[in-house]
This record gives sequence, structure tokens and C-alpha cells, in this order.
Amino acid sequence: MLTGAYTLLITPFGPDLRLDEEGLRLLVRTQVEGGIHGLAPLGVSGESPALNGAEIRRVVEICVEEAAGRCRIAPDTCSCNLDVTIERARLYADLGSDYVVVFAPYLVKPTQAGVVDFYRRVADACPVPILLHNVPERAAVAIEPKSYAQLIEHPNIVGTKEGVKELDHLARLLHMSRGKDFAVLTGKDATAYPLIAFGGQGVFTVAGNIVPGVMRELTELALKGELAKAAEIHDAYYELFEALRLETNPMAVKEALTLMGLPGGPLRPPLTRLSATNSGLLKRLLDERGLLRHPAL
Repeated sequence: MLTGAYTLLITPFGPDLRLDEEGLRLLVRTQVEGGIHGLAPLGVSGESPALNGAEIRRVVEICVEEAAGRCRIAPDTCSCNLDVTIERARLYADLGSDYVVVFAPYLVKPTQAGVVDFYRRVADACPVPILLHNVPERAAVAIEPKSYAQLIEHPNIVGTKEGVKELDHLARLLHMSRGKDFAVLTGKDATAYPLIAFGGQGVFTVAGNIVPGVMRELTELALKGELAKAAEIHDAYYELFEALRLETNPMAVKEALTLMGLPGGPLRPPLTRLSATNSGLLKRLLDERGLLRHPAL
């Protein structure tokens, strides 16, 4: 079963807003050296909607090349168009990705029958296993439990990246998937420890961009049942987890990388740099954890 910590990898840009390929290579190497279990490029954190087709392909190529099998690769499709989603899923598989994360069909507000049909069609067409990506606050549609009940049974749907933080919702998914080959991973750092503590399999992590080793350790301890040690890490980094969601993701995490001397770079419009006030708060939290002097690997 799919388990562990998957970094929601940012996409670094240069001052001219072009893809910073060397910066991306450095970030991937940093992740691998930090022992991260997987990389999840091209999601919201990766500014996927701001990338063109050639850049999307290049990001996956670089991640696969630099990871060289040392961690799993799970890019996000980030499209509400069925044909584009299938095309990207097949491309990611052809380039060497281990999984494909499939963003819920946003904007069009489909019925739950439409959501189920969308995912079944993508799963049928994708050569590698897929994960659902449920994020109602961005998609304007939720994958409801009744839809999960049907999708869990599909042999090529192996898990979910769950953007809903409410523990009653997560508990229901865990109950529904008990005994099945279906992993429930949270997409929020703040719920990684509590989710795994009562049966979840891992996290898609924004914080992994700056502290991959920390997120690997937290996840592994919790998965082994060493909950007291995992709780210590959770508590020590909780404020930072929250700060990395300031304003709009990935504004804060790109600022953090830049402050740490790692490739973050600017954001493409319409996203903007983090405000001065929040940048100061973030800098303080990083400094208190020694991350400005010694980037955690």
C-alpha cells in the first residue's frame, strides 16, 4: 500500500519567470538526500495552472531523472478537461512516474455521478495507479463519501490525497477503506500526525519542501506506532505548518525557500509575493528552528 511523505514540490522560476531547471534539479536532489518517500510536482504548490504543456513535461522529466528511482514520483493532472487529464496521465506514466494524482473536476460543478464517471474513465485509461485529489475549497466540488464508496472498488484507484481537514470525514474514509488496497493520505501538514495516528497512510506535504527529513521522520514514527515521538515533532513544527499556508499556497513556502537560500524564486501572476508582515513572521519561525542557518535535509 502507498505510504509515507510526498512533498508537494514547488516549481522554481528565475527572475524572468522562466522555469529554473537547475533550481528544480537542486530541489529534487535536496529532497532525495532528505530521504523523502515521494515527490508530487505540478499540483497547486507547483503552480500547475501557470505552466504550459512543454514546461509540465519538463518538470516531470527532471523529477524522474534526478530522483533516479530513489523516491516515488506522483505528478498531479490539475485539469477539469477529461481528454487533457487522460493525456497528462499517460504522459506522466510514459515519462516514468509511479502514480498519477488526479485533481477533482473543478469549476464545472458536476454531480457526484459525474465525478465518479470522470475518475473511472481516467483510471481505465491510465497505465499506472491513480490517486484521487479531493480539495473542495479550490475545486468547488467535493468527492462525497458515497462517491468514495464506488471509487475505492476500482482496481486502478489506489488512494486519495485528501484536502478536507475535518477528522470525522477522514475517519469515515478510513472506515470505508478498511481491509482494501486504498490509502488515505492527507494533503495538510497539520493533520498528518493525527490522521496516521488513527489509521491513515501518510501526507502530501507542503512543509516537505523545506524540511523533507522532518516530514519523513514524523511519518515513519507515526506509521510504526511511535506516537509520542511523532507528536513531539508535530508540536514542534505545528506553527510552521500553519504559517506555510499563509495568504495563498505556495506564496509562503516559496518565500521560505528563498529565505533559506534554496531555489524558490518569484511566483507567476496572478500570485504575488508574501506580504512583508507575514514574511517577517515566517522568517522568525524558520530562525527559531535553525532553518536559516542550517537548512534541514
